Amino acid sequence: MAITGASGALYAQRLLDNLEPRQHEVHVVLSHYAPQVIRAELPGGLRLPAGVTSHGVKSMNAPFASGSNPPDAMVVIPCTMGTLGRIAHGTSEDVLLRAADVVLKEKRKLILVPRETPLNLVHVKNFELLLLAGATILPANPSFYTGPQTVEQVADTVVARVLDHLGVAQKLVERWQDEKE
Repeated sequence: MAITGASGALYAQRLLDNLEPRQHEVHVVLSHYAPQVIRAELPGGLRLPAGVTSHGVKSMNAPFASGSNPPDAMVVIPCTMGTLGRIAHGTSEDVLLRAADVVLKEKRKLILVPRETPLNLVHVKNFELLLLAGATILPANPSFYTGPQTVEQVADTVVARVLDHLGVAQKLVERWQDEKE
């Protein structure tokens, strides 16, 4: 899991809160600017559950930075358009970008959760490159049909979709279903 400097640190926290490190090996990398956004948006700071391993963005010694040990999946949440563009163009200049490159080249699941609006043509072209490369673009667009009452419940509507795409069971949000008669 990578966290960038896009607004939306709550999405990352809620994903961490709903991944069980005893069932899933969870690694976290923060981009250079992510700590500043986390300080502004999460007053208590980022809470890493016990069992989650944190890596420095400049360390290339993380096991998932090599195709010989690719992760099963990677989520970049929230994902800046700068990070998304660098992933789309394969710059691999730090462990976050290298891990995303490894995930793509090894045909594993890469989920990017951009939190940006409006989009420009460069963003859309980068989306296209990533979709063609096999990534999943899952914009941080919350849903409201469940009637969320808190900011966390709104964020959970996005996090539930991320968990679905990871293949991890979730109980955050009710499923859409037929009307009851």
